[in-house]
Amino acid sequence: MINCYIIDDEQHSVEILEKYVNQTPFLKLAGSSTNALEALKYISTNRIDLVFLDIHMPEISGIDLLKIINDQVKVILTTAYSEYALEGFEHDVVDYLLKPVTYQRFLKASQKALNLFQALFMQRMDVDISKQTDQPYLFVKTEHKGKQIKINFEDIDYIEGIKNYVAFHCGNDKTLALMNMKDLENILPKSQFARVHNSFIISLNKIVSVEGNQVIIKKKDQAQHYIPIGITFKTAFFELIRLKK
Repeated sequence: MINCYIIDDEQHSVEILEKYVNQTPFLKLAGSSTNALEALKYISTNRIDLVFLDIHMPEISGIDLLKIINDQVKVILTTAYSEYALEGFEHDVVDYLLKPVTYQRFLKASQKALNLFQALFMQRMDVDISKQTDQPYLFVKTEHKGKQIKINFEDIDYIEGIKNYVAFHCGNDKTLALMNMKDLENILPKSQFARVHNSFIISLNKIVSVEGNQVIIKKKDQAQHYIPIGITFKTAFFELIRLKK
């Protein structure tokens, strides 16, 4: 989830952007303000990932504020004046929204921000994984900033892809991490895990049986879960379990 903050001296513009943020599943509204200096104080003391920033404001211009906060957060500029677009991109903004902003254009800019955050996350993950070679566990960064959770491979029953996250199912515990299934598939040891569906990776050690196009997994709590086998993964999976006999 991306924590957002809106800065615009016009209250009706703030309300439109608040509505758009609340409509977007991967965005969370942390706050808003029509006062740039008040907003600066809030951003400096709270976890904010993305700021929707107006350019024309009375206390301090959006460009000047951008220069101050640019190292702390990512910024999407919002303004009625297109001539500031070039200067905004020179300061590495994510996108530039020209008022009046439609939801379709807002969503496109927000998706760019999401893609950027995911890329940055995976870069950090690559560094973390390189330090964990041959170790029977994985540290994953959760949606909570600065929090990492240790996942032991032997505890994993199965992994589920949920939109922009993956969920590690370990007995009664479920841990969400901002990762994608393809990268995770490459990270996990192939001797212990297999991808059987676009949305599922299973622990081979937790397989109870295979029935038709389903794998039955027994979790630590003794409950059985039925995982579908996707058609594109079926041949490779059955070849794998045949070789493991």
